[in-house]
Amino acid sequence: MTSLPPAKFFVNRGVVGSRTDIYHLLRPLLKQSVAYAYVRGRDVVAHGAGPVERLAIDRPDVSSYFTPLSICLNVDSFEYLEFETRPEGLITYALVQGDERVVLTYIPADAELDAPLVAQPTLDLVRDEYVQMELGGLGGQAAGGDSADGQG
Repeated sequence: MTSLPPAKFFVNRGVVGSRTDIYHLLRPLLKQSVAYAYVRGRDVVAHGAGPVERLAIDRPDVSSYFTPLSICLNVDSFEYLEFETRPEGLITYALVQGDERVVLTYIPADAELDAPLVAQPTLDLVRDEYVQMELGGLGGQAAGGDSADGQG
């Protein structure tokens, strides 16, 4: 008989405090796109989506950051991780530090995104205010046989 407590186990959900377990739970997100929401208290302060470019542990000089271009997760930036498997089989992760949390959700390549969690600015095409361009082909000929300067 050993006096050490048995290792914990989790099935589809849990609250994880071990840095090593947090690292292993987050590792499948490396090089994947995720939606993120930064929550302070009950207020969503910021949200977006981006690729997880780096996952660090035992690196006090590496910050965690979340931008649409790159996400870096340092396990040591957070007290614990909550995770839950949603009905469609995707996992939602909440990295917690005090009353702040960053909620991460994996985005499958073919997924339709939930607007409140990952709303991104988009460009709208205003149909009556656009510029039409014709690109010249090889030899200075534009489409339809006209020269590139518009002189036929």
